[in-house]
Amino acid sequence: MNAAAVTAHRRARAVLPAVLLLLAGLAVVALFVGDVPLSPAKVWAGLTRSDAAATDIIWGLRLPRLLIAMAVGAALSASGLVMQAYFRNHLASPDLLGVSSGGTAGAVVAIGAGWTTGSLLVLPAMAVLGALAATGAVLLLARRGAGTERLLLAGVALNALLGAVTGFVLSNFTVSYARNAQILFWLLGGLDDRTWEHVAMAAPILVAAGLLWPLGRPMDLLSLGADEAQSLGVDVRGLRRRLLGLATVMTALATAVAGTVGFVGLVVPHVLRLLVGPEHRRLVPLSLAGGAAFVLACDLFGHVAGLRVGIVTALVGGPFFLWLLRRTP
Repeated sequence: MNAAAVTAHRRARAVLPAVLLLLAGLAVVALFVGDVPLSPAKVWAGLTRSDAAATDIIWGLRLPRLLIAMAVGAALSASGLVMQAYFRNHLASPDLLGVSSGGTAGAVVAIGAGWTTGSLLVLPAMAVLGALAATGAVLLLARRGAGTERLLLAGVALNALLGAVTGFVLSNFTVSYARNAQILFWLLGGLDDRTWEHVAMAAPILVAAGLLWPLGRPMDLLSLGADEAQSLGVDVRGLRRRLLGLATVMTALATAVAGTVGFVGLVVPHVLRLLVGPEHRRLVPLSLAGGAAFVLACDLFGHVAGLRVGIVTALVGGPFFLWLLRRTP
């Protein structure tokens, strides 16, 4: 191993502890920051349930929001990493398959039809169903000769169609200001008023992340090309199916509990790849931790600046995407 490789290896080993330390620091800060700032003594009193008001703030508001932010960031970042390995394109993101648009369309239909008034779980459930249906539609459209180009084109077309569905419901079926406001807030993405029910809805992300972790080495081989991976003993079709399924579930659940939060799956994996190189055995855990830290940081900034987290991630991700386009041959 040459000196450059040794340096890169040492740097890669140092990045994960640094990201985890950053995530822990942001999580601590999130307990203090809010509409009602809390002192360290009040935070501790809330965590230990020794103060009723502080307990309501910590356990009723901030911990659910904190956990949802971390889960959403981890899910979207890991999904972006999977998509980039699947398509062998570092510009890929979960949005390419229409998963986020499908989740948004499902939520908008539920709100516009008034189904969300009966139960809080209807909204995230419809978002999950919409996201899964969108992915199924893309796969159905691309089933004949499902090459990368055909799959990408199907995703682009479905994104446009689902965007039209969302606009149609918003402009024709919502009859009250409250429903219109709820749809607009969902489209912007946010973590306001998250509850432990939302945390339970996002809990399967942990299962998906655990299933994704051992696939780092096969993803490295897949990045070499389907033929090369097949010759090295990888079941390419089965691997792609598992990767796509895990990415779909994670993105669907993230959309279900937070609405449209864009660019996480593009920004975080790409930055981490620049830091530690292309090995997915390192990138999978780093993407999970880095995505959680990124969304949590964006939410904290947005909370202070009065912006929803979806707006903050777009303000960061939009220019980043343009920079990538400029430097990509």
